[in-house]
Amino acid sequence: MTIRLCGSDGCRLEYGHPGKHNKFPEKVWTDLFRSKDTDKVNKAGYATPRGGDKGAYQNHVYRNNKVIIPFERLGNVDLNNYKDGYVIRLFPNQYFESSGVVKPEFLHPDAFVKVGVNAFLLYRTHASFRELPPLRNWEVRHLEKNGQTVTRRGKDVNDVGHYVLRLSSISTDRERKEGPPQGIFAPEYADAETNYLSRAFLAWLIIKTHNSPYDGSDFEHLETILNNHNLINISHLEGKSILNNSITSCPLCEKTIMYEQLHEMVSFDGASGLANSQQQVAGATRSTSVNLFHMVPLVYETLEHKPEQVAWGHAICNTRLGQRECLPLSELKEEGTPVGYIHEDSGAEGFGWISNDEQFIRTENGDVWIKITDAEFDLDSED
Repeated sequence: MTIRLCGSDGCRLEYGHPGKHNKFPEKVWTDLFRSKDTDKVNKAGYATPRGGDKGAYQNHVYRNNKVIIPFERLGNVDLNNYKDGYVIRLFPNQYFESSGVVKPEFLHPDAFVKVGVNAFLLYRTHASFRELPPLRNWEVRHLEKNGQTVTRRGKDVNDVGHYVLRLSSISTDRERKEGPPQGIFAPEYADAETNYLSRAFLAWLIIKTHNSPYDGSDFEHLETILNNHNLINISHLEGKSILNNSITSCPLCEKTIMYEQLHEMVSFDGASGLANSQQQVAGATRSTSVNLFHMVPLVYETLEHKPEQVAWGHAICNTRLGQRECLPLSELKEEGTPVGYIHEDSGAEGFGWISNDEQFIRTENGDVWIKITDAEFDLDSED
């Protein structure tokens, strides 16, 4: 049976459905998913910056929310990307010349950055709070609805005020935390449409894991939605190693993803080069063996959290990849440069391809090399 979508106002429910229209029906996977799998997909839709509260970031909220733009990053971003709004974060030394003296660029009538309107100051040290204190007529940021202070965000709730305090307890200075989180980490942003399709695709990849408890034929509605956006192009997904023989795989190491790995705790046993990581992170973080994997790193300059670039990957592979693009072998063959060994007796022997930025090498048999430093060597140096 072919599923026909409603299409009215972008509705993705079945044609002729009762009740209200819905552009983002999660039930196309949640109706049959185990709760832990639903939670896994939902988590992938959240912005979760590590240590985010120190920067006044919201945590564990959907990516389609207001973002914080650091003042020093203004020149790197396209503000039109953020359909759910933005607020600019300044540090005191970026705004003040000295105590009580605002830098001239912010006093001009046509100044774009206006504290209390589209910007706020973030105080993170007691020293900055003492040396460059808020102006006398300023107030701590807070939430208001219809002129009344409220404690929770919601419809018609606005941020009001000029500064936020995130002061740690140091020596005789006590901890001070005033003002609510102001927005999410900008590189993690995705609008509601993109975030929905990304989660829908990740749900489909769970269905395609090895030992999955699900029958793909039960998710025709989900597949119809994804096919309408050309997101289930098997040959393309195989080429990027998001799938391997039609089974979900880790794009970096290209190994099959087992369903059980989605929920088991990560182990560093047998992880080359990460032998002491288990001790280093013990008690500091809990991670599952397989997590959200971005083919392209999240950056300020462009929005990269999108369904074409998400997958499930091993936590260890995520750690190894860091802030680098995960390039498939097919792309390296087409755009990269062959590399090899030089043997004293037999001469050069090719073994793989290196990316144009020299950050990434792959071989035919699945081996991967990743550059971990950017040191430059002076061949003319006496050392």
